[in-house]
This record gives sequence, C-alpha cells and structure tokens, in this order.
Amino acid sequence: MTAIPSFTGDANPYGGGDPYADYRTADFPFTQYTDLADRRLGAGVIAANDEFFAQRENLLVPGPAEFDPEHFGHKGKIMDGWETRRRRGASAGHPWPTAEDHDWALVRLGAPGVIRGIVVDTAHFRGNYPQAVSVEATRVIGSPSPEELLGDDVKWTTLVPRTPVGGHAANGFAVDVEQCFTHLRVNQHPDGGIARLRVHGEVVPDPAWLEALGTFDVVALENGGRAEDASNRFYSPASNTIAPGRSLKMDDGWETRRRRDQGHDWIRYRLAAQAQIRALEIDTAYLKGNSAGWASVAVRDGEDGDWQEILPRTRLQPDTNHRFVLPEPAVGTHARVDIFPDGGISRLRLFGSLTQEGTSRLAARHQELGG
Repeated sequence: MTAIPSFTGDANPYGGGDPYADYRTADFPFTQYTDLADRRLGAGVIAANDEFFAQRENLLVPGPAEFDPEHFGHKGKIMDGWETRRRRGASAGHPWPTAEDHDWALVRLGAPGVIRGIVVDTAHFRGNYPQAVSVEATRVIGSPSPEELLGDDVKWTTLVPRTPVGGHAANGFAVDVEQCFTHLRVNQHPDGGIARLRVHGEVVPDPAWLEALGTFDVVALENGGRAEDASNRFYSPASNTIAPGRSLKMDDGWETRRRRDQGHDWIRYRLAAQAQIRALEIDTAYLKGNSAGWASVAVRDGEDGDWQEILPRTRLQPDTNHRFVLPEPAVGTHARVDIFPDGGISRLRLFGSLTQEGTSRLAARHQELGG
C-alpha cells in the first residue's frame, strides 16, 4: 500500500499568486463513499500528543485548507491544519529524532463504518510536512476517553503502514479491511503538519439502535443510507441531500447545472436496509431562484426490482420544506428522486422502519464486521 509515488517529497516553495496552483492531487475512486470523519456526522479529533503550531481540530474542517502568507502569530507561521513542533534528539551527540519518534492524533469517526480509503492532505505544508504517515483503527463501543483508547487492552489494526508522503499534496490510500471501526490513530513520522484528513467508507449502523428508534430516516447518512449515483454534481454533491440536520446555506444542498435540453436530473440512493416507508420530506431550503420546479420519488426492492412511484411529479416551492404522508407504506431497498427540469433540493427524508428481512440482513452484516 503506497501513496501516489509522484507525490513523495517536497513541493516548491510558495512563489506567490494562487496558493493551490502547484497543488498535487488525483482522482481517488474511494471518494464516492461517505466521509466518516465529517464533523456533521459527529466526528472529532479528541486528542493529540502535540499541537504547538496548529490545532488538531483543523484536520476535520470542511473544505480545502486556506493559506495566508502574511499570517503569523506569537509561535510562528499560522497554518490551517495540525502542526507539531520540531522533534529533537536526546543529546548534542545525537540531535536527531529516533526512528521510532512520531506524533499522533486520535480521531473519533462520526459514524461507525467500513473504511474504503483515506486522504492525508498536506496542502500548504511544503517544507514542514511529515516524512511519512501511518494510520491505525479500532472499534470501541460507547464514548471512550482518550485515556481509555490509549490503554493496553485496546487492539489497533493497521490500515496504512508507515508510508512516505509528499508536501502540498493529497496523499491517498486505498484500504481493504472488512471490519467496522469507530476510531483512528493518525501518526506522522517524526513530526510536521497535516492540513486535512478525509476517511471515506460505508456507514454500518447498529441494528439494535435502529430497532429501538422504531421510525427513523431510512436514507440518512448517519443511519447507513448512501447516494449511489446522480445525473449531475456540478455545484455540490448529491450526498448533501441526506446529511444530518437542515441545510445551512445554498451549497449545503444539491444543485445541478442549468439544462438546455428536454431532460431532467436525478439521484439514486441505497437505503439502510429493506424498509417500509410511510412519509417523506423534500426540502429546498436556501434554494430560491434555483430550486427544482417539480420532483417525484420512486422506490424499488432489490437490485433488479422495478421502480414504483410513491410520490408523483409534484410542484416544489423555493426555500420550503415539503411534507408528504403516503397513502400506503412502500417497501424497498433503493430510492430515487427525480427533479424537473434541473436546479436542486437541499434534503430528502424518507421516514419509516426496517422490515423483518431488512433487520435480519443488517444484523448479520453488523456481526460479520465485528459488531
């Protein structure tokens, strides 16, 4: 397992102008999955051994890291990321850090899940990035403290072995470990700075929790739903529509480019498991001159099932939450929202409960993954 080889090593010193002009990145196939370290899901950086120059919490800030070449503080250059002090050796005779010296941060995932890929982004860390990184994961039920996570009884699984990374680059790592994890330990060897951390994977909800809830949003990210595909993601990702909470601004929803044909746009979702849907919401919050004009919703049961319309094409109002009670429950494993002709919606909510088959399959997968 290695990062993109061309990313290994220094970036050029900042020469002015666009700070991202020489940023090194790539298209990682695993970014189609949910960011399990999204703050909106409840993720957090709960501890770090050192954050002298820049706070650990910056790792999970949404959006790309910012860079102001004139921004200095009492401790030196202020960086938008997590940056530790320079390590030193034990004596004048050996002033260099040892091979084992490293800094670490503990990350609580926003939702337990199977990790498909990790991005360790060193944007703007050109000469002060770590020489190498490694990432470990564990699954601990409940809300463990940092001290409990660092205890001798906690078993950590290596997801990314110690691997050289590049400065001012998005260093991506594919992960192939079929286990459910709740926490990460991110290590940088021997010291340095990381701008952002993204942990892409599949949410694995606790079936006992969902059973206790009874009725819940069966397509929500936090409950194991996923946006599988969409006709267009020009302005914002389709997964925003099933993110927690209400949309806070226009780009917190899903918006497509303007169509100049007679087609329409759509999103296809996978539900938490087979579910019985009884009510739904379509919210166009903050989408005023660009909300979808009409929308319809359909569900299907199984990968090859036929689509059954549960909400016919219905007029939508801008910046409005629309609620619909279905005349009879609809059973399915997938859902689709179609908008006409283009524009966007901010949220889709499908309220219902798992069927007996859905509960059984989810419980079996949860147990298979270490639940």
